[in-house]
Parts: sequence; structure tokens; C-alpha cells
Amino acid sequence: MGGLYNGGEIQFIHTEASDPDVANMLTNMMGGPKVVLVPELVSAPNTLLANVYVFTNGVEGMGPFGFQPDIFDSVPGEAGYRPLRRVHLVAWNEGTTPRTLRSVTELQATEAGGEVTITRPGIVVNMPILVWPGGHR
Repeated sequence: MGGLYNGGEIQFIHTEASDPDVANMLTNMMGGPKVVLVPELVSAPNTLLANVYVFTNGVEGMGPFGFQPDIFDSVPGEAGYRPLRRVHLVAWNEGTTPRTLRSVTELQATEAGGEVTITRPGIVVNMPILVWPGGHR
């Protein structure tokens, strides 16, 4: 799968999810390997979690809901990198003009401006990054 980090493109995989609906959605979206349900991921301590921002409306794209790619807050080699990701759902607010956002900084500015609403549904997904700007496994 493809995502975004600090304006650059990344490649990652989904391997496990804490929510059965999310595990099924990701398995169907990838059309390949099964995303395994591991409900206990939701109990992982914050020190083991990074963030991913998933769009539920806006610009059409290859994200899991059919909108822009996910935005990640860290990549391998950074102190904050963790393959386990706390899912944040991003929705463009009514009356705004959706556009593709490419970084957490852009997303935070858009949220501060009242254009998007970010919610945390309490879902954790294991999403190891394979390729990122300036690096790969």
C-alpha cells in the first residue's frame, strides 16, 4: 500500500488489526493476504504506538475508504517510529474544499483552521513501513 510522510511517498503493509471490521476491510482492499484479527493490540501501551491518519471523505484515492492516501507521523530510523499505529479518522467538514494533504503538519494546520475533524476510534493496526523517503528495508 502507499501512504504519505512529510510530503513524500511511502510503502507499507497491513498485517494485523484490533478490530474485525477493519481487518476484513483491509483484507478485501488488498485482495491478497489476510489481515489477522488481534483484538489485544488495542491494549498496547502508548510507548509502542505511532499514529496514522485515514481519510473518510474528501479527495478520491487509494486509501481504505476510497479517499486520499493515509498520512504517517514517523518512518523507520526516527525515534518515534513504531509499526503499531493508532488509527485517527479524518473527515473534511461541510463547507470546506477538500484537497490532498501530504504531512502531519499540513493536517494539523487544516484541523486548527476548522476544515477537518479528527477522531480516534480506538483501533490499532500493525503497519510496518517498507519504503520511505531516503530509505527502505
